Amino acid sequence: MEDWSLPGAPEISVRFRRSSRARRMSLRVSRLDGRVTLTLPRWAPEAQARDFLEQKAGWVRGQLAGRPAEIVPRFGGRLPVEGIEREICPAAGRKVVFSGGRIEVPGPEEAVPGRLAGALKVLARERLAAASNEYAARLGRPYNRLTLRDTRSRWGSCSSAGALMYSWRLILAPPEVLRYVAAHEVAHLRQMDHSPAFWAVVAELEPGYARPRAWLREHGTALHRYRFA
Repeated sequence: MEDWSLPGAPEISVRFRRSSRARRMSLRVSRLDGRVTLTLPRWAPEAQARDFLEQKAGWVRGQLAGRPAEIVPRFGGRLPVEGIEREICPAAGRKVVFSGGRIEVPGPEEAVPGRLAGALKVLARERLAAASNEYAARLGRPYNRLTLRDTRSRWGSCSSAGALMYSWRLILAPPEVLRYVAAHEVAHLRQMDHSPAFWAVVAELEPGYARPRAWLREHGTALHRYRFA
């Protein structure tokens, strides 16, 4: 079955997915990117799926209307970096510079999103490596490697082989939020589950982790509003 469009203004693209585990049809609107997914049981005919989608058209549009607007960084716009709202300004030179309440970006405006993304990833790696190194040293548990991705479903992970992965968008959040995620993932080097023993390790590394954890739950989705490509 090909993806289908929900007619109207604007037209909405809908992704169809069949699942052997689904017992009924269900609709999901992603809070991160607005993608609409209709999941069907293997047995459901296409005509029934289309009828179901048309019946739910009002609900889908309501969900999309409630999403924050996407933001593409441009000169004169603002972007949070380490929790501080900064103005994006044109600049000479070759490097992006984070200076107080400004982000100085060289080159033409159409290059701003890509150049910002590159500079943010460099800064994110620097901050996350520093925090991970600190916590791993305190636990006496070295990690294997550190990678950055633009993940949607999680802010970080730690494999059984000690490989750490983080979302580079954490650099947009306040520093204590980034450090909490680093403490969370490094804690898995000692305790791979999310048992009380695991949270005791997190508290050992970051005693005040509850506050940044709550911030991420409340505001984390907004970090995905920014589009760099």
